[in-house]
Amino acid sequence: MTGVVVGRRGRRPAGSGVPLTFEVIAETLREQICSGRLKPGEALPTQAVLMREFGASSLTVQKAMALLKQEGWAVSRPGKGAFVAHRDHAADDADDLDVPEATAPVGGTLARVEALELALAEAAQQIADLRGRVEALESGSGERGR
Repeated sequence: MTGVVVGRRGRRPAGSGVPLTFEVIAETLREQICSGRLKPGEALPTQAVLMREFGASSLTVQKAMALLKQEGWAVSRPGKGAFVAHRDHAADDADDLDVPEATAPVGGTLARVEALELALAEAAQQIADLRGRVEALESGSGERGR
């Protein structure tokens, strides 16, 4: 079997070098952008499409998109989705200032806040999963643990 080996659930064995699913998604989209398959200003695949294509959860896809935004590969347009960023715009080029992507805070505070929100949501999900396991173990042990 050929293909990419992907780590599960955000855990990676120390020194394994196995990419996590969100990293694979982000790298795939980066490659599509660099190859010209996805062009500046073009819509990125939707969350639903990426979930199907990679067999990933919505949180995993969101994490990949947050990474791309943080790195400056993508920008969000509220109510419209995520788009390939115009990475070749000079910040001081007055002709480009009316282009929404040119004034977007590529790699800025908003992207960092989104990435932190996703990390927080993932941590909360992991806590909920652990709580469920503990409750299952405690209910299964009955009175033996006392």
